[in-house]
Amino acid sequence: MEQTNTMIKPFLGDDFLLENSTAEILYHEYAAKQPIIDYHNHLPPDEIAEDKKFDSITAVWLNGDHYKWRAMRTLGIPEKYITGDASDWEKFQKWAEAVPFTLRNPLYHWTHLELKRYFGVDELLTPNSAKHIFQHCSDLLQTDAYSTRNLLRKMNVETTCSTDDPVDDLRYHQQVKQEGMDINLFPAFRPDKAILIEKETFPEYIQRLGEVAGVDIHHFEDILQALKNRMDFFHENGCRISDHGLEQVYAANFTDIEVNTIFKKRMSGLPLEPDEKQKYMSAMLYHLGCQYAERGWVQQFHLGALRNNNSRLLHQLGPDTGFDSIGDWEQAASLSKFLNRLDSEDKLAKTILYNLNPRDNEVMATMVGNFNDGSTKGKMQFGSAWWFLDQKDGMEKQISALSNMGLLSCFIGMLTDSRSFLSFPRHEYFRRLLCNLIGRDVHNGELPNDTKWLGGVVEDICYRNAKNYFNF
Repeated sequence: MEQTNTMIKPFLGDDFLLENSTAEILYHEYAAKQPIIDYHNHLPPDEIAEDKKFDSITAVWLNGDHYKWRAMRTLGIPEKYITGDASDWEKFQKWAEAVPFTLRNPLYHWTHLELKRYFGVDELLTPNSAKHIFQHCSDLLQTDAYSTRNLLRKMNVETTCSTDDPVDDLRYHQQVKQEGMDINLFPAFRPDKAILIEKETFPEYIQRLGEVAGVDIHHFEDILQALKNRMDFFHENGCRISDHGLEQVYAANFTDIEVNTIFKKRMSGLPLEPDEKQKYMSAMLYHLGCQYAERGWVQQFHLGALRNNNSRLLHQLGPDTGFDSIGDWEQAASLSKFLNRLDSEDKLAKTILYNLNPRDNEVMATMVGNFNDGSTKGKMQFGSAWWFLDQKDGMEKQISALSNMGLLSCFIGMLTDSRSFLSFPRHEYFRRLLCNLIGRDVHNGELPNDTKWLGGVVEDICYRNAKNYFNF
């Protein structure tokens, strides 16, 4: 029998992703109204401080978005229209040509959610609608109501945390604080360049770090002092979070004497053995972890990305242009060793673990349980589905793993991990999926039909848990 249209929900309707009445109540009455604490993203602080307005929707939406770039390359669209010198309209036109072919990819949902929530566009983006939508959105972006700060306000963003290198001067964070902006902008400390000793630019970076920190770096202990100085500076400017984007956590045995020898060897231009690199990186992570705990910071570890796979296009376009993928490193043993050493010395900070390989969901969900000690609600967090996993299937699996092996009620919820001011509907996406999973359990008789109680749990996950956890 042919299915009638009355059985089909409208695309991106009010009850998008919500399968039953309980899910609808939980989302509309509890989740939707919660402010957003976006505790990890890559938004440019200068564009917030200057309250930038964008010349076109291409500038705010397509430039820098490697998710979209990968899709366009897959469809055979030339690089000229992706990262090249084509006009903003030409790039948008090519993206409009690509969008219909992204069905069942999260890009299809995100694209239309973002057009709808920010610009009131209910049309599907296609080659036929592209010109009108481009002009409509670009015209709006020229108005004060669509400046960066107002884009954040449209999504009810209360707090956003950028990702900042230890050598950053944080002047834009200071500017925002001095102005008393109604949206909190805090820095997050990302010291990966001081850890990844094998990188070609490591010696130059260490020299720069020393200059900024006011330390002549000749020994390993000098690097630690330089980083302490910068952490003090970051703390004074509101930082309460660190972040690391690593293949895995390193936990080799080391002595500081060994590490000092390794550091001097690297700075003299001599190649290092694999075990020497491991010792140095392990030492850095341990000493940094101790400092985070001393300051009461939260440490984040984004683990498992295999970066810059395409050497030809890396050379041509640079990093972070869409040539990373999921890696398959073993995570559990070294992660346990690292956390256990800090915990045994009472130096384990609040910690969030994110995995990029979905096979590690249960590893992370059980690992955090090993080091919850009753001192803080949800001290150890299995972080939200990240990067390639921040879509319907990935989010549902992360939530289910956490629910089965930990306490979903203590979860601090979603983040964007984005460079785009138009990415905040991802919080809505997450909230709808969360409410739907709980609503499904109610309708299956697996949870009691108590929407007031469940609504309170939803509000905690969407907002209050993060509010209390970070204590900005």
